[in-house]
Amino acid sequence: MKLFFKDVDQNTTIPVLDGVRAFACLSVIAYHIFRFTLISGVWSPNSIGNLTSSLVLAGYTGVTLFFILSGFLLFMPYIRSLLFDDPWPSMRRFYLRRVFRILPGYYVSLVILILLTQRQYLQPAYWKQLALFLTLLMDSNAHTYQAINGPYWTLAVEWQFYMILPFFALLLRWIVQKGTFRWRLYKLWGCVAALAVWGLATRYWGRSWQINPHQPALLPPVVHNVAMFFLYGQSGKFMEDFAVGMFVSTLYVIWKVLPEHRFVRWLLGHSWLVWGIGVCWLFLASVWPAFPNHAFLSPFIGAHNWLCEISFAIGYGICMTAILFGQSELQRMWAWLPLRRIGALSYGMYIWHLPLILLFMAYVLPWIQNDWHTIVFSSYWVWVILIVIPFSYLFYRFIELPWMEIGRRVTRTRSPLREAVVASKREIDHPSA
Repeated sequence: MKLFFKDVDQNTTIPVLDGVRAFACLSVIAYHIFRFTLISGVWSPNSIGNLTSSLVLAGYTGVTLFFILSGFLLFMPYIRSLLFDDPWPSMRRFYLRRVFRILPGYYVSLVILILLTQRQYLQPAYWKQLALFLTLLMDSNAHTYQAINGPYWTLAVEWQFYMILPFFALLLRWIVQKGTFRWRLYKLWGCVAALAVWGLATRYWGRSWQINPHQPALLPPVVHNVAMFFLYGQSGKFMEDFAVGMFVSTLYVIWKVLPEHRFVRWLLGHSWLVWGIGVCWLFLASVWPAFPNHAFLSPFIGAHNWLCEISFAIGYGICMTAILFGQSELQRMWAWLPLRRIGALSYGMYIWHLPLILLFMAYVLPWIQNDWHTIVFSSYWVWVILIVIPFSYLFYRFIELPWMEIGRRVTRTRSPLREAVVASKREIDHPSA
Protein backbone atom coordinates (compact mmCIF):
# COMPACT_ATOMS: atom_id res chain seq x y z
CA MET A 1 0.00 0.00 0.00
CA LYS A 2 2.80 2.41 0.85
CA LEU A 3 4.41 1.81 -2.54
CA PHE A 4 1.28 2.96 -4.32
CA PHE A 5 1.14 6.18 -2.30
CA LYS A 6 4.79 7.13 -2.63
CA ASP A 7 3.84 10.62 -3.79
CA VAL A 8 2.28 11.16 -0.38
CA ASP A 9 5.18 9.72 1.58
CA GLN A 10 8.00 11.54 -0.18
CA ASN A 11 9.26 14.93 0.95
CA THR A 12 8.83 16.45 -2.50
CA THR A 13 5.37 17.79 -1.67
CA ILE A 14 3.96 20.20 0.91
CA PRO A 15 2.22 17.73 3.24
CA VAL A 16 -0.56 20.01 4.49
CA LEU A 17 -1.67 20.81 0.95
CA ASP A 18 -2.45 17.15 0.33
CA GLY A 19 -4.93 17.46 3.19
CA VAL A 20 -6.31 20.68 1.74
CA ARG A 21 -6.75 18.95 -1.62
CA ALA A 22 -8.65 16.13 0.10
CA PHE A 23 -10.90 18.68 1.80
CA ALA A 24 -11.65 20.31 -1.55
CA CYS A 25 -12.60 16.98 -3.12
CA LEU A 26 -14.72 15.84 -0.17
CA SER A 27 -16.48 19.23 -0.16
CA VAL A 28 -17.58 18.77 -3.77
CA ILE A 29 -18.75 15.21 -3.05
CA ALA A 30 -20.68 16.47 -0.02
CA TYR A 31 -22.28 19.19 -2.13
CA HIS A 32 -23.58 16.67 -4.66
CA ILE A 33 -24.90 14.38 -1.93
CA PHE A 34 -26.68 17.26 -0.17
CA ARG A 35 -28.05 18.49 -3.49
CA PHE A 36 -29.41 15.08 -4.52
CA THR A 37 -30.96 14.46 -1.11
CA LEU A 38 -32.51 17.93 -1.22
CA ILE A 39 -34.08 17.23 -4.61
CA SER A 40 -35.40 13.85 -3.43
CA GLY A 41 -36.95 15.38 -0.31
CA VAL A 42 -34.70 13.74 2.29
CA TRP A 43 -34.26 17.21 3.78
CA SER A 44 -35.37 20.75 3.01
CA PRO A 45 -34.30 24.29 3.96
CA ASN A 46 -37.41 24.53 6.12
CA SER A 47 -36.48 21.41 8.07
CA ILE A 48 -32.90 22.44 8.87
CA GLY A 49 -33.10 26.24 8.55
CA ASN A 50 -31.89 28.60 5.85
CA LEU A 51 -28.52 29.22 7.52
CA THR A 52 -27.70 25.53 7.81
CA SER A 53 -28.96 24.93 4.29
CA SER A 54 -26.65 27.64 2.94
CA LEU A 55 -23.69 26.13 4.78
CA VAL A 56 -24.19 22.54 3.60
CA LEU A 57 -24.70 23.64 -0.01
CA ALA A 58 -21.51 25.73 0.00
CA GLY A 59 -19.49 22.59 -0.69
CA TYR A 60 -19.46 23.46 -4.39
CA THR A 61 -16.72 25.98 -3.54
CA GLY A 62 -14.33 23.09 -3.20
CA VAL A 63 -13.81 23.80 -6.91
CA THR A 64 -12.63 27.28 -5.92
CA LEU A 65 -10.11 25.70 -3.57
CA PHE A 66 -8.83 23.44 -6.36
CA PHE A 67 -8.20 26.49 -8.55
CA ILE A 68 -6.37 28.25 -5.70
CA LEU A 69 -4.17 25.20 -5.17
CA SER A 70 -3.28 25.13 -8.87
CA GLY A 71 -2.33 28.80 -8.85
CA PHE A 72 -0.25 28.27 -5.71
CA LEU A 73 1.70 25.21 -6.82
CA LEU A 74 2.27 25.95 -10.49
CA PHE A 75 3.34 29.56 -10.00
CA MET A 76 5.89 28.79 -7.27
CA PRO A 77 8.91 28.06 -9.53
CA TYR A 78 8.31 31.29 -11.43
CA ILE A 79 8.25 33.29 -8.20
CA ARG A 80 11.70 32.01 -7.26
CA SER A 81 13.02 33.10 -10.64
CA LEU A 82 11.27 36.47 -10.63
CA LEU A 83 12.28 37.47 -7.10
CA PHE A 84 15.52 35.58 -6.47
CA ASP A 85 16.96 34.92 -9.96
CA ASP A 86 16.63 31.13 -9.82
CA PRO A 87 16.95 29.39 -13.22
CA TRP A 88 13.87 29.98 -15.35
CA PRO A 89 11.54 26.95 -15.38
CA SER A 90 11.51 24.93 -18.58
CA MET A 91 8.33 25.48 -20.60
CA ARG A 92 8.76 22.07 -22.21
CA ARG A 93 9.01 20.36 -18.84
CA PHE A 94 6.01 22.27 -17.52
CA TYR A 95 3.75 21.26 -20.38
CA LEU A 96 4.91 17.65 -20.46
CA ARG A 97 4.32 17.22 -16.73
CA ARG A 98 0.81 18.65 -17.09
CA VAL A 99 0.08 16.44 -20.11
CA PHE A 100 1.12 13.22 -18.39
CA ARG A 101 -0.64 14.15 -15.14
CA ILE A 102 -4.00 15.33 -16.47
CA LEU A 103 -4.76 13.97 -19.93
CA PRO A 104 -4.46 10.15 -19.52
CA GLY A 105 -6.97 9.99 -16.66
CA TYR A 106 -9.28 12.43 -18.37
CA TYR A 107 -9.30 10.70 -21.75
CA VAL A 108 -9.69 7.22 -20.23
CA SER A 109 -12.68 8.37 -18.20
CA LEU A 110 -14.12 10.22 -21.22
CA VAL A 111 -13.95 7.12 -23.42
CA ILE A 112 -15.48 4.91 -20.73
CA LEU A 113 -18.35 7.29 -20.01
CA ILE A 114 -19.14 7.84 -23.69
CA LEU A 115 -19.18 4.11 -24.42
CA LEU A 116 -21.28 3.26 -21.38
CA THR A 117 -23.60 6.22 -20.93
CA GLN A 118 -23.35 8.74 -23.79
CA ARG A 119 -23.07 6.79 -27.02
CA GLN A 120 -24.77 9.57 -29.01
CA TYR A 121 -21.38 11.34 -29.13
CA LEU A 122 -20.22 8.62 -31.52
CA GLN A 123 -22.73 9.83 -34.10
CA PRO A 124 -21.61 12.42 -36.71
CA ALA A 125 -24.23 14.92 -35.50
CA TYR A 126 -22.37 15.16 -32.18
CA TRP A 127 -18.79 15.22 -33.46
CA LYS A 128 -18.48 19.01 -33.14
CA GLN A 129 -19.43 18.75 -29.47
CA LEU A 130 -17.10 15.80 -29.03
CA ALA A 131 -14.27 17.91 -30.48
CA LEU A 132 -14.77 20.40 -27.63
CA PHE A 133 -14.30 17.60 -25.10
CA LEU A 134 -11.20 16.33 -26.88
CA THR A 135 -9.65 19.82 -26.89
CA LEU A 136 -10.81 20.66 -23.33
CA LEU A 137 -12.94 23.57 -24.43
CA MET A 138 -16.24 22.06 -23.28
CA ASP A 139 -16.77 24.78 -20.67
CA SER A 140 -17.31 27.38 -23.41
CA ASN A 141 -20.39 25.95 -25.13
CA ALA A 142 -23.89 25.68 -23.68
CA HIS A 143 -24.39 22.21 -25.19
CA THR A 144 -21.23 20.73 -23.65
CA TYR A 145 -21.05 22.64 -20.37
CA GLN A 146 -21.50 20.05 -17.59
CA ALA A 147 -22.43 17.42 -20.19
CA ILE A 148 -21.24 13.76 -20.08
CA ASN A 149 -19.81 14.34 -16.59
CA GLY A 150 -20.49 17.45 -14.52
CA PRO A 151 -16.97 17.94 -13.12
CA TYR A 152 -15.40 17.99 -16.59
CA TRP A 153 -16.00 21.72 -17.05
CA THR A 154 -13.54 22.49 -14.23
CA LEU A 155 -10.85 20.39 -15.93
CA ALA A 156 -11.32 22.60 -18.99
CA VAL A 157 -10.78 25.73 -16.88
CA GLU A 158 -7.69 24.17 -15.26
CA TRP A 159 -6.22 23.11 -18.59
CA GLN A 160 -6.70 26.53 -20.14
CA PHE A 161 -4.92 28.08 -17.15
CA TYR A 162 -2.05 25.64 -17.67
CA MET A 163 -1.79 26.69 -21.30
CA ILE A 164 -1.46 30.41 -20.58
CA LEU A 165 0.55 30.36 -17.33
CA PRO A 166 4.07 30.02 -18.87
CA PHE A 167 3.33 32.88 -21.28
CA PHE A 168 1.90 35.03 -18.48
CA ALA A 169 5.06 34.30 -16.49
CA LEU A 170 7.21 35.44 -19.43
CA LEU A 171 5.31 38.73 -19.44
CA LEU A 172 5.98 39.06 -15.71
CA ARG A 173 9.65 38.33 -16.33
CA TRP A 174 9.85 41.35 -18.60
CA ILE A 175 8.03 43.53 -16.04
CA VAL A 176 9.21 42.23 -12.68
CA GLN A 177 12.75 40.90 -12.99
CA LYS A 178 14.47 44.25 -12.53
CA GLY A 179 15.40 46.28 -9.47
CA THR A 180 15.62 45.51 -5.77
CA PHE A 181 13.76 42.70 -4.05
CA ARG A 182 11.16 45.07 -2.61
CA TRP A 183 10.54 46.71 -5.97
CA ARG A 184 10.26 43.32 -7.67
CA LEU A 185 7.81 42.14 -5.02
CA TYR A 186 5.56 45.18 -5.41
CA LYS A 187 5.54 44.78 -9.19
CA LEU A 188 4.78 41.06 -8.88
CA TRP A 189 1.88 41.67 -6.51
CA GLY A 190 0.61 44.40 -8.83
CA CYS A 191 0.58 41.99 -11.78
CA VAL A 192 -1.17 39.29 -9.75
CA ALA A 193 -3.74 41.88 -8.64
CA ALA A 194 -4.22 42.86 -12.30
CA LEU A 195 -4.93 39.20 -13.13
CA ALA A 196 -7.57 39.12 -10.39
CA VAL A 197 -9.12 42.34 -11.74
CA TRP A 198 -9.17 40.77 -15.21
CA GLY A 199 -11.01 37.77 -13.79
CA LEU A 200 -13.57 40.00 -12.09
CA ALA A 201 -14.02 42.20 -15.16
CA THR A 202 -14.58 39.28 -17.54
CA ARG A 203 -16.95 37.69 -15.03
CA TYR A 204 -18.99 40.90 -14.78
CA TRP A 205 -19.01 41.25 -18.56
CA GLY A 206 -19.95 37.63 -19.20
CA ARG A 207 -22.69 37.57 -16.55
CA SER A 208 -24.16 40.75 -18.03
CA TRP A 209 -24.51 39.09 -21.43
CA GLN A 210 -25.98 35.94 -19.91
CA ILE A 211 -28.63 38.02 -18.12
CA ASN A 212 -29.32 40.36 -21.04
CA PRO A 213 -28.13 38.83 -24.33
CA HIS A 214 -29.90 41.50 -26.37
CA GLN A 215 -27.99 44.52 -25.06
CA PRO A 216 -25.99 46.63 -27.55
CA ALA A 217 -22.58 45.13 -28.33
CA LEU A 218 -19.41 47.18 -28.57
CA LEU A 219 -17.80 44.57 -30.82
CA PRO A 220 -18.92 43.04 -34.12
CA PRO A 221 -21.06 39.94 -33.44
CA VAL A 222 -18.44 37.47 -34.66
CA VAL A 223 -15.68 39.06 -32.56
CA HIS A 224 -18.01 39.27 -29.57
CA ASN A 225 -18.92 35.57 -29.80
CA VAL A 226 -15.28 34.55 -30.11
CA ALA A 227 -14.37 36.72 -27.12
CA MET A 228 -17.18 35.19 -25.06
CA PHE A 229 -16.07 31.69 -26.05
CA PHE A 230 -12.44 32.11 -25.01
CA LEU A 231 -12.60 34.78 -22.27
CA TYR A 232 -15.72 33.77 -20.37
CA GLY A 233 -17.33 30.57 -21.63
CA GLN A 234 -20.37 29.58 -19.60
CA SER A 235 -19.23 30.40 -16.06
CA GLY A 236 -15.99 32.38 -16.35
CA LYS A 237 -12.34 31.37 -16.41
CA PHE A 238 -11.81 31.91 -12.63
CA MET A 239 -8.63 33.93 -12.98
CA GLU A 240 -9.39 35.66 -9.69
CA ASP A 241 -9.12 32.27 -7.95
CA PHE A 242 -5.80 31.42 -9.56
CA ALA A 243 -4.54 34.91 -8.65
CA VAL A 244 -5.33 34.33 -4.97
CA GLY A 245 -3.31 31.12 -5.06
CA MET A 246 -0.43 32.91 -6.76
CA PHE A 247 -0.42 35.60 -4.07
CA VAL A 248 -0.33 33.01 -1.26
CA SER A 249 2.46 31.21 -3.12
CA THR A 250 4.49 34.44 -3.08
CA LEU A 251 4.22 34.60 0.71
CA TYR A 252 5.30 30.98 1.01
CA VAL A 253 8.35 31.39 -1.23
CA ILE A 254 9.44 34.48 0.69
CA TRP A 255 9.21 32.48 3.90
CA LYS A 256 11.40 29.69 2.50
CA VAL A 257 14.04 32.07 1.14
CA LEU A 258 13.85 34.89 3.70
CA PRO A 259 12.61 33.27 6.93
CA GLU A 260 13.52 36.37 8.98
CA HIS A 261 11.36 38.75 6.95
CA ARG A 262 9.21 40.72 9.41
CA PHE A 263 5.92 39.92 7.68
CA VAL A 264 6.83 36.23 7.66
CA ARG A 265 7.59 36.36 11.38
CA TRP A 266 4.21 38.01 11.99
CA LEU A 267 2.38 35.29 10.08
CA LEU A 268 4.25 32.57 11.94
CA GLY A 269 3.32 34.14 15.27
CA HIS A 270 -0.34 34.85 14.46
CA SER A 271 -1.39 31.82 12.42
CA TRP A 272 -4.34 31.02 14.69
CA LEU A 273 -5.61 34.59 14.35
CA VAL A 274 -5.31 34.37 10.56
CA TRP A 275 -7.08 31.00 10.64
CA GLY A 276 -9.94 32.45 12.66
CA ILE A 277 -10.32 35.37 10.26
CA GLY A 278 -10.41 33.00 7.29
CA VAL A 279 -13.00 30.69 8.86
CA CYS A 280 -15.24 33.62 9.80
CA TRP A 281 -14.89 35.04 6.29
CA LEU A 282 -15.92 31.73 4.73
CA PHE A 283 -18.83 31.41 7.14
CA LEU A 284 -20.18 34.81 6.14
CA ALA A 285 -19.68 34.06 2.45
CA SER A 286 -21.57 30.78 2.87
CA VAL A 287 -24.59 32.19 4.73
CA TRP A 288 -25.15 35.22 2.46
CA PRO A 289 -27.77 33.30 0.40
CA ALA A 290 -29.91 33.10 3.55
CA PHE A 291 -30.52 36.87 3.26
CA PRO A 292 -31.82 37.28 -0.32
CA ASN A 293 -33.84 40.43 0.39
CA HIS A 294 -30.84 42.68 1.06
CA ALA A 295 -30.10 44.61 -2.14
CA PHE A 296 -26.50 45.36 -1.16
CA LEU A 297 -25.74 41.63 -1.35
CA SER A 298 -26.85 41.33 -5.00
CA PRO A 299 -23.25 41.35 -6.37
CA PHE A 300 -22.71 38.22 -4.23
CA ILE A 301 -25.99 36.28 -4.38
CA GLY A 302 -28.18 38.00 -6.98
CA ALA A 303 -28.55 37.24 -10.67
CA HIS A 304 -25.36 39.22 -11.29
CA ASN A 305 -23.32 37.51 -8.57
CA TRP A 306 -19.93 38.51 -9.99
CA LEU A 307 -18.29 38.97 -6.56
CA CYS A 308 -19.36 35.61 -5.12
CA GLU A 309 -16.35 33.70 -6.43
CA ILE A 310 -13.71 36.16 -5.23
CA SER A 311 -15.31 36.29 -1.78
CA PHE A 312 -14.83 32.54 -1.31
CA ALA A 313 -11.38 32.67 -2.91
CA ILE A 314 -10.20 35.28 -0.42
CA GLY A 315 -11.55 33.25 2.49
CA TYR A 316 -9.85 30.08 1.30
CA GLY A 317 -6.65 32.00 0.60
CA ILE A 318 -6.58 33.32 4.17
CA CYS A 319 -7.18 29.85 5.60
CA MET A 320 -4.52 28.30 3.37
CA THR A 321 -2.02 30.94 4.47
CA ALA A 322 -2.79 30.11 8.11
CA ILE A 323 -2.27 26.40 7.45
CA LEU A 324 1.04 26.91 5.62
CA PHE A 325 2.40 29.22 8.31
CA GLY A 326 0.58 27.46 11.12
CA GLN A 327 1.88 26.01 14.32
CA SER A 328 2.24 22.25 14.71
CA GLU A 329 -1.28 21.78 16.11
CA LEU A 330 -2.87 23.39 13.07
CA GLN A 331 -0.64 21.65 10.55
CA ARG A 332 -0.98 18.24 12.17
CA MET A 333 -4.67 18.13 11.33
CA TRP A 334 -4.08 18.81 7.62
CA ALA A 335 -1.03 16.55 7.38
CA TRP A 336 -2.92 13.57 8.82
CA LEU A 337 -1.83 10.62 6.68
CA PRO A 338 -5.30 9.19 5.83
CA LEU A 339 -6.39 12.66 4.72
CA ARG A 340 -3.26 13.03 2.62
CA ARG A 341 -3.93 9.72 0.93
CA ILE A 342 -7.41 10.89 0.04
CA GLY A 343 -5.65 13.95 -1.41
CA ALA A 344 -3.50 11.68 -3.56
CA LEU A 345 -6.66 10.07 -4.93
CA SER A 346 -8.50 13.36 -5.32
CA TYR A 347 -8.13 13.65 -9.10
CA GLY A 348 -9.75 10.29 -9.76
CA MET A 349 -12.33 10.82 -7.02
CA TYR A 350 -13.25 14.18 -8.48
CA ILE A 351 -13.71 12.72 -11.96
CA TRP A 352 -15.58 9.58 -10.95
CA HIS A 353 -17.62 10.46 -7.86
CA LEU A 354 -20.60 11.89 -9.74
CA PRO A 355 -21.03 9.03 -12.28
CA LEU A 356 -20.69 6.51 -9.46
CA ILE A 357 -23.20 8.35 -7.26
CA LEU A 358 -25.65 8.48 -10.17
CA LEU A 359 -25.13 4.72 -10.60
CA PHE A 360 -25.95 4.28 -6.92
CA MET A 361 -29.11 6.38 -7.25
CA ALA A 362 -30.29 4.41 -10.28
CA TYR A 363 -29.62 0.83 -9.15
CA VAL A 364 -29.06 0.72 -5.38
CA LEU A 365 -30.99 3.54 -3.74
CA PRO A 366 -34.46 2.27 -4.82
CA TRP A 367 -33.83 -0.85 -2.71
CA ILE A 368 -33.20 1.10 0.50
CA GLN A 369 -35.75 3.89 0.23
CA ASN A 370 -37.73 4.29 3.44
CA ASP A 371 -39.01 6.92 5.84
CA TRP A 372 -35.76 6.93 7.81
CA HIS A 373 -34.08 9.84 6.08
CA THR A 374 -30.93 9.42 8.12
CA ILE A 375 -30.46 5.93 6.67
CA VAL A 376 -31.00 7.18 3.13
CA PHE A 377 -28.54 10.05 3.61
CA SER A 378 -25.95 7.80 5.27
CA SER A 379 -26.20 5.27 2.46
CA TYR A 380 -24.68 7.81 0.07
CA TRP A 381 -21.60 8.09 2.25
CA VAL A 382 -21.37 4.33 2.68
CA TRP A 383 -21.31 4.11 -1.12
CA VAL A 384 -18.53 6.72 -1.25
CA ILE A 385 -16.46 4.79 1.29
CA LEU A 386 -17.05 1.29 -0.13
CA ILE A 387 -17.16 2.05 -3.88
CA VAL A 388 -15.96 5.55 -4.84
CA ILE A 389 -12.74 5.57 -2.82
CA PRO A 390 -11.63 1.99 -3.75
CA PHE A 391 -12.49 2.63 -7.40
CA SER A 392 -10.49 5.87 -7.30
CA TYR A 393 -7.56 3.99 -5.79
CA LEU A 394 -7.59 1.47 -8.64
CA PHE A 395 -7.84 4.31 -11.14
CA TYR A 396 -4.86 6.02 -9.48
CA ARG A 397 -2.85 2.81 -9.33
CA PHE A 398 -3.37 1.59 -12.88
CA ILE A 399 -4.04 4.78 -14.88
CA GLU A 400 -2.72 7.89 -13.15
CA LEU A 401 0.44 6.57 -11.50
CA PRO A 402 1.97 4.81 -14.53
CA TRP A 403 1.57 7.91 -16.69
CA MET A 404 2.94 10.12 -13.91
CA GLU A 405 6.03 7.89 -13.81
CA ILE A 406 6.42 8.22 -17.58
CA GLY A 407 6.15 11.99 -17.20
CA ARG A 408 8.89 12.00 -14.58
CA ARG A 409 11.20 9.95 -16.77
CA VAL A 410 10.55 12.10 -19.82
CA THR A 411 11.16 15.35 -17.95
CA ARG A 412 13.96 14.19 -15.65
CA THR A 413 16.85 16.65 -15.71
CA ARG A 414 20.28 15.07 -15.87
CA SER A 415 23.10 16.55 -13.87
CA PRO A 416 26.33 17.61 -15.66
CA LEU A 417 28.19 14.72 -14.01
CA ARG A 418 25.64 12.20 -15.26
CA GLU A 419 25.77 13.71 -18.74
CA ALA A 420 29.57 13.30 -18.74
CA VAL A 421 29.28 9.66 -17.62
CA VAL A 422 26.69 8.92 -20.32
CA ALA A 423 28.86 10.62 -22.96
CA SER A 424 31.93 8.61 -21.89
CA LYS A 425 29.98 5.33 -21.99
CA ARG A 426 28.65 6.18 -25.43
CA GLU A 427 32.20 6.87 -26.66
CA ILE A 428 33.40 3.54 -25.28
CA ASP A 429 30.51 1.55 -26.76
CA HIS A 430 30.60 3.36 -30.12
CA PRO A 431 34.03 4.88 -30.73
CA SER A 432 34.26 7.34 -33.57
CA ALA A 433 36.14 6.29 -36.70
